[in-house]
Amino acid sequence: MNPRDVTTINEAKKIITERNLSHIKVGLFDNDGIMRGKYMSREKFFSSLDKGFSFCDVVLGWDSKDHLYDNVSYTGWHTGYPDAPVRIIPESCRDLPLEDNMLLFIAEFSEQAEAVCPRGALRRVIAKAADMGFDAFAALEYEFFMFEETPDSIREKQYKDLQPMTPGWFGYSMIRNSTHADLHHQILELSQQMDIPLEGLHTETGPGVLETAITVDSALNAADKGALFKTFMKVLAQQNGLMATFMAKWSNKYPGQSGHIHISLRHKKDSANGSGSAFYDRSQINNISKIQRHFVAGQQKLMPQILCMIAPTINSFSRMIPGFWAPTDASFGIDNRTTALRIIPGSDKSQRVEHRLGSADANPYLALAAALGSGLVGIEGQWEPENEITGNSYEQKHPEHLALPRTLWDAAQALKKSDAARGLFGDEFVDHFAATREWEEREFRKHITDWELSRYFEII
Repeated sequence: MNPRDVTTINEAKKIITERNLSHIKVGLFDNDGIMRGKYMSREKFFSSLDKGFSFCDVVLGWDSKDHLYDNVSYTGWHTGYPDAPVRIIPESCRDLPLEDNMLLFIAEFSEQAEAVCPRGALRRVIAKAADMGFDAFAALEYEFFMFEETPDSIREKQYKDLQPMTPGWFGYSMIRNSTHADLHHQILELSQQMDIPLEGLHTETGPGVLETAITVDSALNAADKGALFKTFMKVLAQQNGLMATFMAKWSNKYPGQSGHIHISLRHKKDSANGSGSAFYDRSQINNISKIQRHFVAGQQKLMPQILCMIAPTINSFSRMIPGFWAPTDASFGIDNRTTALRIIPGSDKSQRVEHRLGSADANPYLALAAALGSGLVGIEGQWEPENEITGNSYEQKHPEHLALPRTLWDAAQALKKSDAARGLFGDEFVDHFAATREWEEREFRKHITDWELSRYFEII
């Protein structure tokens, strides 16, 4: 039985029995999009398929370094960090080629914990799209740097003077991808075997940097694939004596790392409009339908309010500087890569919008939820986009209300104040996630940077 043919609990049990597995791998994703999981015995897994299981809710109560938040209400010392109910998703079954015959299943938080679960937040937005008569589709692109380092060596070097896999600036290099063809083939093969097929893989501009485009899929599947891709690219790299980083910007010498989000809407098959593209209208300039205009307007207007879901770390904001392929304002244009939103004219199948503010360090579930949800609000309000950009967006003046928050703290405040965000994701999610971003900023403020030491130690 093919793992990707599994759709029910009984089929999940069947494939495990066929493979005679004693244990199965189960994982879920935390606030930062980090996969947390474990091996489960077959007996425990079968029981969990039927009745669900519990996972310590500290997964939603700590940061990427396992430090406990002190400012969230959902969980903490005040609740005793109890177990939270979790459900296994049978249709997420995948081969795990890096572990021979092993199978992997995605799980997600349920019941009360679902309100703050990242995957749950995206599912609520997808349900909203369905209620509005749309099926949402997405494709995620990721840039990531590869280093000839290990988890031990980067710590010994204190993250300085690291050795990239390849030298120099050499985007789209046939030499590099041929010289390192074995690694490229491993990436392509692993992605295919795990049902994360890649539409493209190439070198980007910078030492050791690769860019991948994951094939389009329904929105929830696209987020699953993005989250799994980031996780298992790191595993594959380390098994090859390398390290992959999806930091938004690891060096001021090089461009940051994007996680662009391509989105399209199609009318649901049972709707009066049939199953065609909701974004495509060949009677309009650049084939842009009214629905696509309203969608882009929602993304543009709400971008400052939901920014911390798309740029969720301190480091995210180091990427957002002029001239380095990351937008600095809520701008839009037609096939313009200097703007935050790039409308891509095409056919009924390819007409879409690319959210170029998306960062490689973002949680795929939350970045897609924000990019999709804000567009749906624009459709509901029949908003119109403004200040279309032609030419270089970095050199043009933008309306003040389209300026983006410049720090993670400011972005968290904007999320907390956003009525639209609360309507899309719920009060519990907004309060919880905004608090986690405030924590991230506070943790950063506890540390003295190399820049401060070199600037002030002797002179001031």
